Amino acid sequence: MLKPGLNLQLGQTLTMTPQLQQAIRLLQLSTLELQAEIQQALESNPMLEQVEDEGEEAPTERPEEGGELVEGDRMQADTAGDDVIPEELSTDSRWDDIYEPAPSPRGLDDRDPLENTSDGEDEGLQDHLLWQLHLSHLTPRDQRIGAALIDAITPDGYLDGELEALAEMISQGEDEPVGVDEVEAVLHWIQQCDPLGVGARDLRECLEIQLGHLAPDAPARDAARAILENGMESLAKRDYRALQRQSGVRDPDELARALDLIRTLNPRPGAQISEPSSEYVVPDVYVRHDRDGWRVDLNPEIAPRIRINDLYAGMVRQVSDARDSAFMRDQLQEARWFLKSLHSRNDTLLRVAQAIVERQQGFLEHGEVAMQPLILRDIAEALEMHESTISRVTTQKYMHTPRGVFEFKYFFSSHVGTADGGECSATAIRAMIRELIGDETPNKPLSDAKLAQILSDRGINVARRTVAKYREAMHIPSSSERRQMASMPSGNKQKGA
Repeated sequence: MLKPGLNLQLGQTLTMTPQLQQAIRLLQLSTLELQAEIQQALESNPMLEQVEDEGEEAPTERPEEGGELVEGDRMQADTAGDDVIPEELSTDSRWDDIYEPAPSPRGLDDRDPLENTSDGEDEGLQDHLLWQLHLSHLTPRDQRIGAALIDAITPDGYLDGELEALAEMISQGEDEPVGVDEVEAVLHWIQQCDPLGVGARDLRECLEIQLGHLAPDAPARDAARAILENGMESLAKRDYRALQRQSGVRDPDELARALDLIRTLNPRPGAQISEPSSEYVVPDVYVRHDRDGWRVDLNPEIAPRIRINDLYAGMVRQVSDARDSAFMRDQLQEARWFLKSLHSRNDTLLRVAQAIVERQQGFLEHGEVAMQPLILRDIAEALEMHESTISRVTTQKYMHTPRGVFEFKYFFSSHVGTADGGECSATAIRAMIRELIGDETPNKPLSDAKLAQILSDRGINVARRTVAKYREAMHIPSSSERRQMASMPSGNKQKGA
């Protein structure tokens, strides 16, 4: 028979306090997300304020009045178990602490402040086509058909869907059924709009529309049309011998001029209208070289300068109402924790960046061929942190170097063994493959097996299929395709297909 009873058990559990959760969350935010988080904190917490004046100094001494009071409030807050400040965060904060980024490295403040400004949202392809449709003299019925067709055009400018299905869909909103011939007639009108080639159903039709608007006496116009009508498959494979046979263009010079003309056409006409605005990457750290070696500095512009408001912090004890006093005390503690989390984030970010730069000095000095193999565990062990922390720090964080702007994760890559027992990073191997292919004889391109053999002679043990994988990742054609490109008609060898 079961009877109720009491027993005592001892155990250990890991509990993350809200403050530690906040520090981890700030650590994984990107620059833009961090700026939004700081702005939200400024709007929601009256104890935080932004330092507007660049020359304004943070107070260095604490006033006597209210000083002990704030310290006492902090001691009361520290007695709570959930508010104990862990050792990995910065030292204890005072109410006159200020979060102030490091001074800008020399030469970084000379940039144009309007460099990254935007002119607003660009007009989309559908809006551009609808604008032309509304200016046309089409009947209201045809304009409704045109609006439905425009809605079915992809950002690249191609019509998505069959005319029969589109006609059936458009007929649902019309008193009389819409025929396929009506839809095709309106589509033909759209295909003459700007940009030329928009509304095409495939690549051949897109290019033929653009050829049709050239002058009849344009050089190689007829030859280019013959190539598009009969040799699209051979053109895609760069099989120029078959292309001459299928198109009937036997003269190599005429074929070369026709291919040059086709290359002037736009295979994605809608992209020039619907191309998204450029997104600028804001680096989190700057890496530069001076006489003492490579130096890493935090970007002082990634976050506004904020601090605890002196006036509100000094009023904590002056408030007589217990509820208001508790609210202000809580807001003051949250503000302190927020500043600590920001300090902890920047400190961790800088330490990880310095560790990466220390191990990748070869890349900074000599390029990708000198990239060293590196994994998250290497940085985690060097900094005595967990791999998950390093993963958070290196995600969507960018480093400005003399060789360009790179995400932290760019410096981490897998590796293969070398003949002397060492390791070589995958990034360096890709750079070597690109260099070997760039120096090859055009009529005798290097096969994947030959590339693997050359790398093996250099002491890098890499399989042929691994070379093929790296080559395809860099969008480099195979040796047979490169040989066909080299044997193409004169005048086109340097341009590619």
